[in-house]
Amino acid sequence: MSWGTELWDQFDNLDKHTQWGIDFLEKYAKFVKERIEIEQNYAKQLRNLVKKYCPKRSSKDEEPRFTSCIAFYNILNELNDYAGQREVVAEELAHRVYGELMRYSHDLKTERKMHLQEGRKAQQYLDMCWKQMDNSKKKFERECREAEKAQQCYERLDNDTNATKADVEKAKQQLNLRTHMADENKNEYAAQLQNFNGEQHKHFYIVIPQIYKHLQEMDERRTIKLSECYKGFADSERKVIPIISKCLEGMIVAAKSVDERRDSQIVIDSFKSGFEPPGDFPFEDYSQHIYRTVSDGTISTPKQEGMKIDAKTTVGKAKGKLWLFGKKPKGPAQEDFSHLPPEQRRKKLQQRIDELNRELQKETDQKDALIKMKDVYEKNPQMGDPSSLQPKLAETMSNMDRLRMEIHKNEAWLSEVEGKVAARGDRRHSSDINHLVTQGRESPEGSYTDDSNQEVRSPPQQHGPHNEFDDEFEDDDPLPAIGHCKAIYPFDGHNEGTLAMKEGEVLYIIEEDKGDGWTRARRQNGEEGYVPTSYIDVTLEKNSKEPLFMLLSCFVSSSLRNRHYIPVLWRYH
Repeated sequence: MSWGTELWDQFDNLDKHTQWGIDFLEKYAKFVKERIEIEQNYAKQLRNLVKKYCPKRSSKDEEPRFTSCIAFYNILNELNDYAGQREVVAEELAHRVYGELMRYSHDLKTERKMHLQEGRKAQQYLDMCWKQMDNSKKKFERECREAEKAQQCYERLDNDTNATKADVEKAKQQLNLRTHMADENKNEYAAQLQNFNGEQHKHFYIVIPQIYKHLQEMDERRTIKLSECYKGFADSERKVIPIISKCLEGMIVAAKSVDERRDSQIVIDSFKSGFEPPGDFPFEDYSQHIYRTVSDGTISTPKQEGMKIDAKTTVGKAKGKLWLFGKKPKGPAQEDFSHLPPEQRRKKLQQRIDELNRELQKETDQKDALIKMKDVYEKNPQMGDPSSLQPKLAETMSNMDRLRMEIHKNEAWLSEVEGKVAARGDRRHSSDINHLVTQGRESPEGSYTDDSNQEVRSPPQQHGPHNEFDDEFEDDDPLPAIGHCKAIYPFDGHNEGTLAMKEGEVLYIIEEDKGDGWTRARRQNGEEGYVPTSYIDVTLEKNSKEPLFMLLSCFVSSSLRNRHYIPVLWRYH
């Protein structure tokens, strides 16, 4: 199967076919180029996606701690590696496939042009031989006709009796000349014909088959090159499959590493304040100071001067409410983390102490290294001057002293925090015990007392009509004091809802710390506000005498408004 023997007369079609082969090669090269661009854009978009969702870590506090976040960031890293493998595929296709195709296409065009030029030259030479043979043939044919005419003329004159001998002799000479020329042209034509037949045989059996064979080999090499490029196209993808599989396995491992229990524990460690939940409110029996009466059901207001209530002295009318979960004052971050809850403050201080200890260890190692180097220099002066190390050694010692002071200061703060947390727990435990103690027997009217013999009778007296005395208690009643505190540190109290205090100042506690690090307190003049719990020393009391007059006033006012009986007061000790 050879183009030279089977397609000896299809030069133009072979010209078109070889041109189509080169065009198809370039078409596939264009396809590979577009695939490379797709891979490059895909890898670029993947990297941009990873960059968009990767965390920007500006500090250690912002580092991901939850296993779900860490798994997601590991998946992003694996996806970034996957994008790198897509870039590898693009580079492999560009160098191994596309580049090779473009170089081979250029060589193929050059070779095809050379073979086609050789075929055209062979055809032109055969055409030239045919023209020479045809010219000799035509010339021989013309001379034969002239010789035939000369013979006819000679025969006519020879048979004509009227023709002279000279005319006959001249015709004979002309016949001989034309016959001789015809013989020469015959020999020339035969030679040209033989030459043409030889060249034609050589053209169709040697030259053209050789040229077509080269074209066939060229086209087959083009086909083989396409096959190799197809394989290289697939191999470029197959080479990265193991690494891509590892990336996908890494994503699966990251997904399996998510631990919901550990994340829940991290939430606890991150936001635990260290405060204990508030205990039950104890029952406060205000009826212990009210005298019972066994009258016929009528009541009258006491006539004692001490029972007259001055509405101007009450602190019931407050300018504003202070709520525990309302607007919190936000102060600047303190060096000792006193703005944080106890548990978070303890963790921050512990972290700082650990960091300082690591820095101290580095400085210690550097000092030991400098001392060893100094000893070496003293033993071998040619290696260096021992005095040159003295400034660096002094600087290291200074840094060590500074770090030790910092560690000592932070350890003192840590001890303070741990001590206050323990003291708060003890006080809360004591309060819970007091709350569980029986507070007395219940009287028939629902009040509690320790001894029923302490009851005294008071003459009943009806109260007067409703007047402005009732309006003085229309506002919210002030909270009773549940203890007192002493300011350990001064507090400015510039923020809304806070109460300024001086060091050593004693305040009433009207609301305990609910876990946010703030305690509600009141001065003796009735001014209320929140103060930092870590700035005060709290002492809780079961009963406080300070709000007695206020409570009695509220109770009497409520009784007067509702026209109820007023129980007699207990003797106040």
